[in-house]
Amino acid sequence: MTCNGWANVPLGALLSQISREEMVRSTQEYRLLGARWYAKGLYVKDVKLGSSIRANRLYRVERGDFVYNRLFAWKGSFAVASKDDDGCYVSNEFPCFKVNESRLSGKFLWYYLSNETIWNEVLERSSGGTPISRNRLKEDQFLSMQINLPNRNEQDRIAAKLDTLTSKIEEAKRLQSSITEEVHSIVMGLHHHASADRSVEVGSLLTLYENREPTEPTKEYPQVGIRSFGGGLFAKSAVFGLGTTYKHFNRLEKDMVVLSQVKGWEGAIAVCPAGLEGYYASPEYRTFRCVEGQCHSEYMKHLVRTPWFHEHLATATRGQGARRERTRPEMFLSLRIPMPTYQRQGEVVRLLDRLESIRPYAAEIETEFSAMLPSILDKALKGQL
Repeated sequence: MTCNGWANVPLGALLSQISREEMVRSTQEYRLLGARWYAKGLYVKDVKLGSSIRANRLYRVERGDFVYNRLFAWKGSFAVASKDDDGCYVSNEFPCFKVNESRLSGKFLWYYLSNETIWNEVLERSSGGTPISRNRLKEDQFLSMQINLPNRNEQDRIAAKLDTLTSKIEEAKRLQSSITEEVHSIVMGLHHHASADRSVEVGSLLTLYENREPTEPTKEYPQVGIRSFGGGLFAKSAVFGLGTTYKHFNRLEKDMVVLSQVKGWEGAIAVCPAGLEGYYASPEYRTFRCVEGQCHSEYMKHLVRTPWFHEHLATATRGQGARRERTRPEMFLSLRIPMPTYQRQGEVVRLLDRLESIRPYAAEIETEFSAMLPSILDKALKGQL
């Protein structure tokens, strides 16, 4: 017994492994499941005919089964099968278990295994031929894990409380997403109205400008990264010249437009803020200056955050997904887009600044709620909720 009166019980006393093995038939269609990381549930990752499946056997899943991915258990790939998962199939890398519902709530177990501290224990129990990516959690190691277990009624109470709290967090995220979409919609409405029928090549607004510094072995270079889909620049750990193969870095200046050649097609573009001036970008990031009298950097800052701009940027590359070519500066600069006159940009940007002031507030709400969840989960599973 623990100090809160709960009992430490091995999972093997609460779960029974089950195998609904079926031989793969070439003419049958199979809905194949995967398990998301961080205990985010099962999902249908593919629908295939048996003739296109390499394995000879698959394993049928039923509603209420507890399932995990051996290979990524250390990433929290644990789930309870829902009604939508019923009748789907998994490979032999996904052990399935029946939960002894008289002693254990499947929902309580799922919350218990949503805790990051448990994933650390899972990693220690996992084994494989190569580091991390091949670490598998074998069934005997999983079933020997101890769970701190209250009585059945208390499990249901805790799970219901956590359901309520997580639903509020999800609602906060939906609100933030809705606000962001609305802001983007208004930004684009203002942009097109202000542009009237005027369209220009990006090359008339921006010029390629790179402040290249040769890499020195003993010099330290504070770096930046860039988030996709208009997420902006962020500071990264500094590196010494000895620690990189780059022959040069681009030194950033305030109001530079920074474009990732590798991820430009998914909106990895931003305007450098004052706080990151003097940081360094790798040669894979191309940098541009606004043409004086043609482009306000503050206006461009708002424009490059929108999905509309990202869609245009994606046309500057060819290929599919990860096999896309890099977004070359000449391809980017040859894009033609609607654009207000320089004077009109200056007038509209004040409205855009007011709109953007809404988004950080909504994002702050989401961040605060999300930060609360690990703490709430930890308290709940210690009997303090």
